[in-house]
Amino acid sequence: MTSDTTQSDAVAARTQNLRDTITRARFVLFDFDGPVCRLYAGHAAEKVARDLVEWLEWQGMQGLLTPEEREHPDPLVVLHAVDRRRPRSDLVAELEARFTQQELKAVDKAWPTEYADAVIRTWTAVGARLAITTNNSPHTAARYLEGRDLAVCFAPHIYGRTQELRHLKPDPNCLNRALNALGAAPAQALMIGDTPSDLHAAERAGVPFLGYARNPDKEKLLRDAGAEHVVTSLETVLRMLREMPVPMTRAAPGD
Repeated sequence: MTSDTTQSDAVAARTQNLRDTITRARFVLFDFDGPVCRLYAGHAAEKVARDLVEWLEWQGMQGLLTPEEREHPDPLVVLHAVDRRRPRSDLVAELEARFTQQELKAVDKAWPTEYADAVIRTWTAVGARLAITTNNSPHTAARYLEGRDLAVCFAPHIYGRTQELRHLKPDPNCLNRALNALGAAPAQALMIGDTPSDLHAAERAGVPFLGYARNPDKEKLLRDAGAEHVVTSLETVLRMLREMPVPMTRAAPGD
């Protein structure tokens, strides 16, 4: 009985800690692909990666990639590989532009993450200020948000991939840009992401982190990387926001 009580108390403490983390955040930084939507739900990432590899081959640059990189399903791996070997080159700029075109094609078939729209609108309604901090193109995130009538909840705070690919997460560059533009202290913010690179970027920026895991594999990756708080559904976040007694004062720059 004592063991059961102790375990129950531990669960209650973790739940309260999560609730406090969510409800005290005055600035919320969302990763895009994952917490907001599944960008490649209808336009597979593997197809995008193949397109980039084939384009490199047409340019006579297939030698820039290892066999493993040529077969990798993540287009960012291809982009990173070329950038490492031809940093800040016209080739990287052209490849990044082609990648962005493919992302924009994916927007029309992207699936909203369950409860994400409601979480975004509710967090805005209770006075938090929101930003997107993503390795995707900011144009991609902006187009998706406009299509869901969510742009007003974020604009103009969408910080995504630039041609300086060394600044992709886990580098905290996009988080720091968001914090600076919002006038937010890191401790006032919360980063919501679904990968270890999101977690590590948040840690390097000094921002509390909430992991979102849509399946057990992603949850294990986040837990193994050291994430303290992980939810498997954004319904948990929505419920805790709706339980807040009163809306917080609208966060202002420098608060």
